[in-house]
Amino acid sequence: MRTFLAAASLAAGCLLSGCGSHLPRMNSEQPVTRPDQLVSFEPLYAQNCSACHGSSGQGGPALDLNNPVLQQLLDDGSLRRSIQDGVAGTLMPAFGESAGGMLTDAQVDALVKGMRARWATQGTVRPVQMPPETTALIGNASHGEQIYQVDCRSCHSGARQRVTDPTYLALVSDQALRAILIAGRPDIGHPGWQTVAQGHAVSDQEVTDVVAYLASRRSMTPGQPYAAQPQGEPTTMAAEHKPTTEKQTTGRTTEPSRMEK
Repeated sequence: MRTFLAAASLAAGCLLSGCGSHLPRMNSEQPVTRPDQLVSFEPLYAQNCSACHGSSGQGGPALDLNNPVLQQLLDDGSLRRSIQDGVAGTLMPAFGESAGGMLTDAQVDALVKGMRARWATQGTVRPVQMPPETTALIGNASHGEQIYQVDCRSCHSGARQRVTDPTYLALVSDQALRAILIAGRPDIGHPGWQTVAQGHAVSDQEVTDVVAYLASRRSMTPGQPYAAQPQGEPTTMAAEHKPTTEKQTTGRTTEPSRMEK
């Protein structure tokens, strides 16, 4: 007990005599920036976006933002809303303070401006012929299947590229499928809207129809055992797909596409 009291007295004496002045001090010349005052693109992107969209805007599990065609497809308002409010029906959360996130308006603006400056190398003006980001058209799944069989199946027939796999479709929204069909995936050689179909540009209706077909292949109970597959189909496919009939198709019937002519 005496030893403990002696040690305590010695420590107190050292502090009173100025030993505490040898403790490290904060450098007043390098003040710490508050998190809500950080408006530099690099740390904001690294902390909030890179895990899903890749450290350089490519190679992540989500859409590639480092894609000039995608940057053309999305205007500033759409890109800002996606960051601010998230994207309904997807895993994209809301990052803006007004929607329950952690980023201020200035920080969201910094992300939008940074993406434009780095990845919109071909400009952000959308070509008139480019299908829009969203559409009011109703998809024709039967017609979309015809387009898929002619223009998509040859590249997506392998096990790793099978976009009709129900596991994949359960993880991707219709809007994401639409964005990929229009903007492509340059990091893996997937063409965009200008060359995706027989080397020609696709229309708004054709993109809508292909999305409708892929959506029709989506399992309503992902992860559950699937029905027996037709001979020759891999077991990772969804339950046996029956070609969509005209009675099953919602929406209007479109004019024959170039693939049908």
